[in-house]
This record gives sequence, structure tokens and C-alpha cells, in this order.
Amino acid sequence: MELKGKNALITGSTQGIGAAFAEALAARGCNLVINGLGKAADIEKFRQLLSEKHKVKVVYSSANVANAAEVRQMVRDSEQSMGSVDILINNAVTRHVARYEEFSAEKWDYALAVNLSAAFHAVQEVLPAMKKRNWGRIIMMTSMLSYRALAGKVDYVVTKHALLGLMRTVAVETAQTGITCNSITPGWVLTPHSEAQIVHQIETTGQNREQAIAELALSRQPSRRIISAHKIANLAVFLCSEEASEITGAALSVDGGWSAGN
Repeated sequence: MELKGKNALITGSTQGIGAAFAEALAARGCNLVINGLGKAADIEKFRQLLSEKHKVKVVYSSANVANAAEVRQMVRDSEQSMGSVDILINNAVTRHVARYEEFSAEKWDYALAVNLSAAFHAVQEVLPAMKKRNWGRIIMMTSMLSYRALAGKVDYVVTKHALLGLMRTVAVETAQTGITCNSITPGWVLTPHSEAQIVHQIETTGQNREQAIAELALSRQPSRRIISAHKIANLAVFLCSEEASEITGAALSVDGGWSAGN
């Protein structure tokens, strides 16, 4: 599934699943614009590693995806520096834990901007050029919480539900073109966020790492295994390939049986 010569813009790609997307696409010859938070030195080290290891062009954008104007400018800058944005992966996310009555209005607005509106603006900006080329791949990162609710996570639940609707609308409107739009719905994936959960479980229960993962996964995934980010990224590579040209409007789960067993 070579993607040599294609150019991808990935939001939220300086760590976690987004970084795995960047690694997997670069390994197939794809040039990248990465975007996300972190220490400048760490981001530059990651950018250089991808570029030198895979012999591709990698550019970092510091755009704040909570700001619509910066999202649109990031797309325009990416098109100018790369020549095109052939692949767009909307992966940036924020979450805040609080019961509904105590949920901060500011954090609600911020989550809407990062988790949902950023995807809306980025897709709207890339579509005209994708339609001219009659080729494009758009991927939305959704969640098991796109289908169900969990107390204390109203911002995440609502925005992930809405992102599914956005994906399906774009898919229907581009169905007669060479553009596809899909979502990936992961289960419990090994990321910095889940790593913190594992460490907390170990510290509070005295379990070893394997026991802690199995216990935490028990309420989520029948497999009782945590999913590696690179397995999520490999699905994205397939969705970007010609072999997946007739897959559009699909919400594809990688969840260790979570959606089947609950």
C-alpha cells in the first residue's frame, strides 16, 4: 500500500495515536504536515526522525486548532508547502472530566472547537482542491463514546457523536467523486492518557502491569488487551489506499470486541 508522493495533514499528531498515524504514513512514502502540542525540542526531534528515517518531507504546524482561522490557514500553508493535501486526518482532541452541573462553559466551548469545529473547517478547506484532483482521503477519529454515554464526559461524548454525523455527511456529498470520508473508532488504546490510567491502577492496587491492563480492559474490551496505536494507524493506511476506494461513510471499529460484547 504505497503512498509515495501523497501529502497528509494530521492534527494532534505529536504523540499518541496521531504520532502513530504519522509514522505509518511516512513509512509508506507519504509527506507529512504534523500538528499538535508538546515541547518544541521533542516535536522537532520527532519531525527529524520521521523525515530522515523514511526519506520524506515533514513539516510542523503550530496552529491552534481551537481557532478556526488558524485551522484554515494551516490547510492553506500545507497546500502551499507540499503542493497539495491529499490526506486529512482529524485526530486532535481534548477532554475534561466533570459532572454535567459542574461542567465549565469555557471548557465546553473549547471542546466543541477542538474536537468538532476544527474538523469542519479543515474539511471545508481541503475539499475544493481534492475535488479538482478527484482524489482525497479524509479520516475522522471517533470513539466508542460516539455510540454511548459515560457520566462526567459530556464534552467528549457529544463531540464524538457529532463527528460521526459530520463524517457521514461529507461521505454522502462526495460519494460520486474520488474522495472517501470514513472514521476509525478505537477501543482502549495505549496512549499517554491510558498509560496514566495504568500507572494509577498499579499504584492503588499493587497489581503488576499485565494484571492492571487486564483489570482496566475488563470493563471495556472482551479481549482484555490494550490495543497498540500502530494497529489503529495501519487501518488508516489501508483507508488511504486505492484498495479502499469504495469504502466511504464507514465507521470502522478496532476495539477488541468492545462493540460486540457490550
